Amino acid sequence: MNYTKAEFTQSAPSIRQCPPDIGAEVAFAGRSNAGKSSAINALTSNHKLARTSKTPGRTQLINFFALSENQRLVDLPGYGYAKVPLKMKQEWERNLSEYLRERQCLRGMILLMDTRHPMQEFDTTMLNWAISAEMPVHILLTKADKLKKGPAQSTLLALRKHLKEAEVDDLVTVQLFSSLKKTGIDQLVKQLNLWLTLPDAPDALANEEKP
Repeated sequence: MNYTKAEFTQSAPSIRQCPPDIGAEVAFAGRSNAGKSSAINALTSNHKLARTSKTPGRTQLINFFALSENQRLVDLPGYGYAKVPLKMKQEWERNLSEYLRERQCLRGMILLMDTRHPMQEFDTTMLNWAISAEMPVHILLTKADKLKKGPAQSTLLALRKHLKEAEVDDLVTVQLFSSLKKTGIDQLVKQLNLWLTLPDAPDALANEEKP
């Protein structure tokens, strides 16, 4: 799958304005300062694809990027940091909850956390929701370049231990990532490919018929 061919298609304020609910898509979620847009831009080698801003919280809509006719990446609104009115935050939350609960083609979630400040309140809320819905999650510990290798690795191992103790490590995976240094992109691509690959109907049927 060629992520460099990703193209922005539309923004939607709610699930009612989203593209048709067909094919496969993966959503990127995270706090407003977790680096979602930077990660998408690094993944696609296009620094202008997803909007980045020095003011976190500017992404207030559900943004869709097409990889093919039926495969999409989705940039969800960021939360937890933006200085916006409470009413607007509540509207974001309603739209996000509705999208995650009702979108049938959603195959998985990329949850981004700052390596220096993982598992904040929003992160925990998103993880708990996904686990209750049995939705697979792949955590990106972003801005790993801000820490030395030892501390970054310690954060990774500690979070993996936490997930194992919580008995959710079969549903939730985690890796280090740096948009600036372009580290961790191959691992991210491998996970996305697993989720976004669409079954070929004739081949699938043939495999089912094999003894």
